[in-house]
Amino acid sequence: MRPPPPPAPAARPSPPRAHCPCRYLVQLPGRLRPSAPLCGRASELSGRLRLDTSVLCWLSAMRGLLYSMLPLLLLLLQPWETQLQLAGPRCSTGPLDLVFVIDSSRSVRPFEFETMRQFLVGLLRSLDVGPNATRVGVIQYSSQVQSVFPLRAFSRREDMERAIRALVPLAQGTMTGLAIQYAMNVAFSVAEGARPPEARVPRVAVIVTDGRPQDRVAEVAAQARARGIEIYAVGVQRADVGSLRAMASPPLNEHVFLVESFDLIQEFGRQFQGRLCPRDLCNGVDHGCEFQCVSEGFSYHCVCPEGRQLQADGKSCSRCREGHVDLVLLVDGSKSVRPQNFELVKRFVNQIVDFLDVSPEGTRVGLVQFSSRVRTEFPLGRYGTAAEVKQAVLAVEYMERGTMTGLALRHMVEHSFSEAQGARPRELNVPRVGLVFTDGRSQDNISVWAARAKEEGIVMYAVGVGKAVEEELREIASEPAELHVSYSPDFSTMTHLLENLKGSICPEEGIGAGTELRSPCECESLVEFQGRTLGTLESLSQKLAQLTARLEDLENQLATQK
Repeated sequence: MRPPPPPAPAARPSPPRAHCPCRYLVQLPGRLRPSAPLCGRASELSGRLRLDTSVLCWLSAMRGLLYSMLPLLLLLLQPWETQLQLAGPRCSTGPLDLVFVIDSSRSVRPFEFETMRQFLVGLLRSLDVGPNATRVGVIQYSSQVQSVFPLRAFSRREDMERAIRALVPLAQGTMTGLAIQYAMNVAFSVAEGARPPEARVPRVAVIVTDGRPQDRVAEVAAQARARGIEIYAVGVQRADVGSLRAMASPPLNEHVFLVESFDLIQEFGRQFQGRLCPRDLCNGVDHGCEFQCVSEGFSYHCVCPEGRQLQADGKSCSRCREGHVDLVLLVDGSKSVRPQNFELVKRFVNQIVDFLDVSPEGTRVGLVQFSSRVRTEFPLGRYGTAAEVKQAVLAVEYMERGTMTGLALRHMVEHSFSEAQGARPRELNVPRVGLVFTDGRSQDNISVWAARAKEEGIVMYAVGVGKAVEEELREIASEPAELHVSYSPDFSTMTHLLENLKGSICPEEGIGAGTELRSPCECESLVEFQGRTLGTLESLSQKLAQLTARLEDLENQLATQK
């Protein structure tokens, strides 16, 4: 008897949509322990139970194969997400000479370098590459500089991707200044494929590094900028902010990017793509988009931030439907923040307000500023719309002076969440959320009132910037700290924290304690896809369990009849 053919593979599910920054905690179904190998005893089993030897061998082999495939099937989900981070319509930038300057020093770990490689491939796919459009060159550096391919080498995207995938890191020092000099004198030369200066084709260099340069960069970067090279400086993890600012073109807030890990470098890719794509049509019309207008040829359309959907009017964005909380923001107004950064903090607060359903029945927002003293800027019950809250935030005046974080926590516990200030009664079970924003060490003790806030049932989040102390942030925040503590090394790069805060402050109904909270507005299609896939894997596990039980029964029957 011939063994039955293996089942036909299921149709591959459609990949999730692009631009979803979600990360999922996938739990593998309970592992099944395979019984003893059967093929060695197949002849005896077939004689007693009248089963073909090849059938038993095939069943046992299939069982082992399916066990090994379960983790593989789960791992296949993540590459789709990584590859699609920069997916989207290709924008026509016009003629452009673009050179990537990639740090491949020994501090860049192999898996980090692989992430950077995937980032380059994804960014290439968003560019209009061609001899008369965007020409691309890549150089890598450590203690020396190596040209991966010059601007004149390739006119097809596929050839560029092949060269990038074959790239082997140099794994030595970090001579960033030497790399900038090479880009200026060699990579952007006409001999290497750059178009002559009289053609007035923009020259753009993107420097990606993860450490402090071992040589001087300010002078050579200034020379490169003087020659008309626009420099973007992208720092990852251990990168030195001062060096990034010394390299980049002005304005620095548009040319300096600092991300916490190589996994987050995709965010720079999206912003860089947005800078290259023309948006002239949106600038010339009254588009009315609540969040952002995107030009497409001779038309335009409105888009919403990650996790919010465009409404039927084509202009406004959805709010977090289940995000009904009493939210008090404690903002550090000490002198170390400085006035220009305090304005960035106010803009960041308003970006948080943007994704909340602010109303008397929905989310209520209060704001407290602290330095050497504490001042309630507006209580929970004062404003009933997001527009009113945002206007009040912009009107807040910077206090300066010291950093009395403990005093601010006490004020929040004793006053901000009182019914007199607009908090809803406890019997209504409206979540109370406190968000502390600080840039340095507290000058008073925070332990007592940080603990008291959590005892009072307030869910605490801590956002640190610059010289904020991690131990203090963790002491302020609720458990687990990984979900309630956020940090940004610089005020200009705080926006990447919004996704974490949005997913946490907007609670979803039916989620129990200890589970990561996600916005109900976020990445519905990917969640649905993930659920279907896990359901299929669970079904497969059940079938494996049945197969294992059947094989064990056969073994037991054999042992009984001996």
